Amino acid sequence: MVKDRPLVKIEGAFEADAVRLLRAVEGVEVAVRDAKTRGGDARLRFAGRTEPVDIKVKQYLNAAGAWQIVRQTDGGTHHLLVVTDEVTTEARAILERHGVGVIDGAGNAHLELPGLLLHIEGRRRPQEARHRRAARLTGKAGVLAQALLLERDHAWKIHDLAERAGVSDGLAHRVLTRLEGEAIVAAEGAGPNRVRRVVNPTALLDLWAEENVDRAVERTAAYRLARTPKELVSEVAKRLNGAGIAYAVTRAAAAMALAPFMTAVPTVDVWVASDVAPVTLLDALEAERVDTGANLVLTQTPGNIPLAFRQEQGQVWMVNPMRLYYDLRRDPRRGREQAERLRQQVIGL
Repeated sequence: MVKDRPLVKIEGAFEADAVRLLRAVEGVEVAVRDAKTRGGDARLRFAGRTEPVDIKVKQYLNAAGAWQIVRQTDGGTHHLLVVTDEVTTEARAILERHGVGVIDGAGNAHLELPGLLLHIEGRRRPQEARHRRAARLTGKAGVLAQALLLERDHAWKIHDLAERAGVSDGLAHRVLTRLEGEAIVAAEGAGPNRVRRVVNPTALLDLWAEENVDRAVERTAAYRLARTPKELVSEVAKRLNGAGIAYAVTRAAAAMALAPFMTAVPTVDVWVASDVAPVTLLDALEAERVDTGANLVLTQTPGNIPLAFRQEQGQVWMVNPMRLYYDLRRDPRRGREQAERLRQQVIGL
């Protein structure tokens, strides 16, 4: 890149923060004007062309904020460029999918216009929400998010939602207050008749998937003789049910049961109650711990959050569809692709 020959020149009346962030991007020249240009906040000049563009400046942007921007700009007459100090990976992906340009404080830039594709990798990729926010959707707060998603047409009173999720009224109130601020839920009524409804479940699913973190996860890789993954799932369910051990099948094996789009089930992944010792699990399953060649992975985490709202299909307990979407996203074996197909075919968001 030759410094005196920028790829793009952008001119307009900008806030100081916007100027700082724009000038940090290699290949972008900024010309500050005293007044807004006609037809948009700014103009982009590139390859002998000029395009009007609206600028939106944010200090921090997560998935919920990205969906707000997408909704607000539907049908807009000008291209939109979001300039933000900090943006999460999920928020950036949402903006890019919907044709919204984004530049962040790390020098990353993505902008698509007729005749222009500007994609610059800055000093680092967007971070996963270093920005501190109240009532982040992880742990028990994440269980509240799942309750809202699983019954997204329900009108919730705070106590009823707390009871459904098995959390305190105070936590339910904090989460709902935050989600109101993110334009994900809306309040109706007043006093004891006040209820909240989910108005943007798509943003809620993305926000929860973005913020949730399972803590202190312990995995036990094992092998149990079985002719097919389906037979293995059946045997695992039979033996854990018989031993009175709480569990929920997840990832590929669960996805195969919910929507038969999977081409292979390399391992059967199962969340298991954290108060059961791995050796006890292996004995109950008549399985052996292995370092290689595992066809069964038993995963445990304190609090048993992944078992929330598990669902029984036949005689097999499965994670709920929202949790399955989250688990698939984190599966390195084509997990993202499978998660999106589950989202389209089963979840519908």
